[in-house]
Amino acid sequence: MSKLTHLDSEGRARMVDVSGKPQTAREAVATGLVRMSAKTLALALSGGGKKGDVRAVAEIAGVMAAKRTSELIPLCHPLALSKIEVSVEPAEGGLAVTARVKTTGPTGVEMEALTAVSVACLTLYDMLKAAERGMSIDAVRLLEKSGGASGDWRAP
Repeated sequence: MSKLTHLDSEGRARMVDVSGKPQTAREAVATGLVRMSAKTLALALSGGGKKGDVRAVAEIAGVMAAKRTSELIPLCHPLALSKIEVSVEPAEGGLAVTARVKTTGPTGVEMEALTAVSVACLTLYDMLKAAERGMSIDAVRLLEKSGGASGDWRAP
């Protein structure tokens, strides 16, 4: 089993020291799904919701969230992000959210991609809850990451 990097030798939480790590290109892609009825999906796609274009607002919310990840997740490093791309697309059973985040730095951007997806999904729920309170947010997960000492990884 791998050692948890956010715990010191006494089991106390700590921020990992990345000062000695090289600056390398890093990228992460995450996804999630907001499940909803066909009627709510049609409303979301029509742009006719009371709060406006729900997809565009969710995409912007995801970008904003990625930039603020270190303020939300206690032991995350603040990173200079070079690209954040969030898309909300129709999928079977609802709306799929995908985030791609890039940086050149000493640590990865997995948490930024996951945060972008999570907040975009929450934004979709918020904007569509008047039409359907029973929506669910499912399958938020990392799809792939590249760069750094641990190399590339893809979800099976």
